[in-house]
Amino acid sequence: MRVRIRFFLACAALLLCLTAKAASDSYDVFVPISKYLSTGDSESLSAWFADNLEISIMSSTNDSSRNQAKQIIKTFFAAHTPRSFEINHTASRTNSKYALGYLNAGGEMFEVTIFVSKSKDRYLIQQLKIDRIR
Repeated sequence: MRVRIRFFLACAALLLCLTAKAASDSYDVFVPISKYLSTGDSESLSAWFADNLEISIMSSTNDSSRNQAKQIIKTFFAAHTPRSFEINHTASRTNSKYALGYLNAGGEMFEVTIFVSKSKDRYLIQQLKIDRIR
């Protein structure tokens, strides 16, 4: 009887560990980023910026610090008030993820490309590109 109990406890512990690992791997970094893009929250969005990143707004590309990128996106949101943002495609490789989405802002539609990579224990935006759809 003791052997059965130990076996059951060992199986339960293993199952719990595997479930926790699967849950951590399934975390979608783009959920909070999407929320901040759709609401135009440049302050919260900039918390996801790497220390240095490439930001491209309507073909104007800048290699920027986190603070510079925050000001660039804040200026964009002031001129184009976001109404909605929806991700249509994602892909990932080891330690990096990619998303393509559409931003409805200021009565116009924009295509948004986001590249994130894992730095230490979290994903950070390395590249953010926003282009007007013609």
